[in-house]
Amino acid sequence: MKIKMEKDISRCFWANTKNPLYVAYHDEEWGVPCHDERMLFEMLILEGFQAGLSWECVLNKRKAFREAFDNFDVHKVVGYDEAKLMELAATSGIIRNRLKIGASVVNARAFIGIQEEYGSFNKYIWGFTEGKVIYEPCNLRTTSPLSDTISKDLRKRGMKFVGSTVVYSYLQAIGVINGHLEGCCRYTRVSLYCF
Repeated sequence: MKIKMEKDISRCFWANTKNPLYVAYHDEEWGVPCHDERMLFEMLILEGFQAGLSWECVLNKRKAFREAFDNFDVHKVVGYDEAKLMELAATSGIIRNRLKIGASVVNARAFIGIQEEYGSFNKYIWGFTEGKVIYEPCNLRTTSPLSDTISKDLRKRGMKFVGSTVVYSYLQAIGVINGHLEGCCRYTRVSLYCF
């Protein structure tokens, strides 16, 4: 990942330009359409861990999360037993909330169920917009009718920590919603990307 720290580049106001991880995340990931199953699972779990916290806090712990959660291999996470959950709860470097750790296994089970039903989680999540990116450059909102609908469906399937606010943030993270603000260096470049 190439990190660009040029000071004359304008970015969304929330991107902490003093944190190279945040700059790289903003410039190279956030709002970029993602179709990779492993990454879709990783972001779903990390967004759940973000609930009640800042994304920067989670982002700064992402490397430790990847190590602790077997690089977010859904087939490994679904098999975590009580001993592994206790190990995770004692792992420094990650957010050690027991409810969120337990939810990762529950959500892995539901994620695999969706893959089996739809052929992939990618087909499921992008099916809500028929594969199209929604351009919504307004960081003032935290939910939408789309995130309400997806949140309700995910909860019906047994997922936890997938309220509408978490789902809205997830949709932005995986590029279903492009929330880059006008004037941001990524607004033009990403908005040119179409399916």
